[in-house]
Amino acid sequence: MNRRAAERDGRRAETIAAWWLRLKGWRILAQRVRTPRGEVDLVARRGRTLAFVEVKARGTAEASAFALDEYRLRRVAAAAEALAPRYARAGDDIRIDALFVVHGRWPRHLANVWHG
Repeated sequence: MNRRAAERDGRRAETIAAWWLRLKGWRILAQRVRTPRGEVDLVARRGRTLAFVEVKARGTAEASAFALDEYRLRRVAAAAEALAPRYARAGDDIRIDALFVVHGRWPRHLANVWHG
């Protein structure tokens, strides 16, 4: 797949993920936030929980199982650390989530995937 198509598919998956989270009661605070340390696809809040969400789009459920590795999670964690002062409130539970978008299936949201 060429770079332009991958970019388009990634943006589409992030839009689907944002709507999925909204349907589950989350408020989307930001999308595609870049820092010198990495990028966060979605910043979302529900009550006292602030989630930095990594979105992965894959063609199959099997491929999605391998889409998120420790290296990518470390970059998201570094970006989340840089962004937390901007979005967090006192007493918030801050976590890193993953949301997998697979064609023909409901999105799969995994909470608190980073314990670094």
